[in-house]
Amino acid sequence: MLDVTLIRHHPDQVRDALRKRAVDADIPGFLALDAEFRAARTAVEALRAERRRISAAVGARRRAGDPVGELRAEAGESADRLAEAEAELGSLARRHREFLDGLPNLPDDDVLAGGKENNQVVRSVGSPPELAHPARDHVQLSEELGLVDHRRGVRLAGSGYWVYRGDGAALEWALLNHFLDAHRRAGYEFVLPPHLLTEEAGYTAGQFPKFADEVFRTGGTGEGTGGRFLLPTAETALVNLHRGETLDEADLPLKYVAYTPCYRVESGSHRTAERGTLRGHQFNKVELFQFARPADSDAAQLELLARAEELVAGLGLHHRVTKLAAADTSPAQAKTYDVEVWLPSLGTYTEVSSVSNAREYQARRGGIRYRPAGGGKAAYVHTLNASGLATSRLLPAILEQHQRADGTVEVPEVLRRWGLPEVLHPRVTRG
Repeated sequence: MLDVTLIRHHPDQVRDALRKRAVDADIPGFLALDAEFRAARTAVEALRAERRRISAAVGARRRAGDPVGELRAEAGESADRLAEAEAELGSLARRHREFLDGLPNLPDDDVLAGGKENNQVVRSVGSPPELAHPARDHVQLSEELGLVDHRRGVRLAGSGYWVYRGDGAALEWALLNHFLDAHRRAGYEFVLPPHLLTEEAGYTAGQFPKFADEVFRTGGTGEGTGGRFLLPTAETALVNLHRGETLDEADLPLKYVAYTPCYRVESGSHRTAERGTLRGHQFNKVELFQFARPADSDAAQLELLARAEELVAGLGLHHRVTKLAAADTSPAQAKTYDVEVWLPSLGTYTEVSSVSNAREYQARRGGIRYRPAGGGKAAYVHTLNASGLATSRLLPAILEQHQRADGTVEVPEVLRRWGLPEVLHPRVTRG
């Protein structure tokens, strides 16, 4: 949520920043609504004070034995006026909140306007592998190596699902273990959150109400079932860990790492760029999250980016880092860097980590503050998140970048301690 004071005092700045996202918000209309809302709130406060005055006068007359009929009539008229004013204030408050809830975060000054076409490549690490043979794509490799069973995944759950089998399941689990082990050694606290979350959790994360239709929801109205949804990312849970709390500055930054499956309504298509495990309704991801002081959040974002890059580089994968343009940045975030790996069969890059700084946008929605060590007014924390990493797109990159002419694939050395062989070999087709 944006600071309403910023909108009041710097409307042109807010309008111009939103236009970088191609969002043309009616700021003048909101300011008129805001003035009406504040006037209505003042009127309600005055009427409530009047009610208290009349109530006190009634009590004093009763104690003195004086008649109160005239005051009772005045109290009835005052109550009617208050009820009418409160109804008007409630209507204005809903419109006021709906406008603020619908506004995305303001992109940082150094984030370019526009969409994907204006994303900036910050750096490229390594070179695309030079294959001495025609590149097999990850779908072909995963099937020949017996790693992923797409056909039975569809049979079990429908389009957009798959089954990891054999060395494929072991490779997936090795990636998760490797990532979690690295992050825990770096001082991140390991968290296993619930997969079912409340509406308030989605609101704090900035996903609701705008994207409320893009999550899987539970059915029924029984205890523990109604009004919940399956998390689309562990970020949604982690940002809510300290919802409604005031933290001590001395405890910041708070660093968390979580593993969860992620559940998304949107899925891939039959297009080559979305085949296999590149895009689906359910995938595994390790997520990093930080609650930081505003003065430290820029450095925290770069630290998260370095962590994601280090993991990708450790897998021997050519990759690049891209700073997203404003309209390609998630609505809750002010700045995002994507770490993208090279897929030889497609001749393009695909994102395996998004590293984002929400500034105080999510903290405002969730009421997450910190108490300055030297005293003074509590301030909002900054929240940051990063995929650390998403495995469903890493597996295709590992298979394609480490493939050999004979159809085998070399397993990255860092994963072999989890019981994987040095080389994956094609297997006889399963029945």
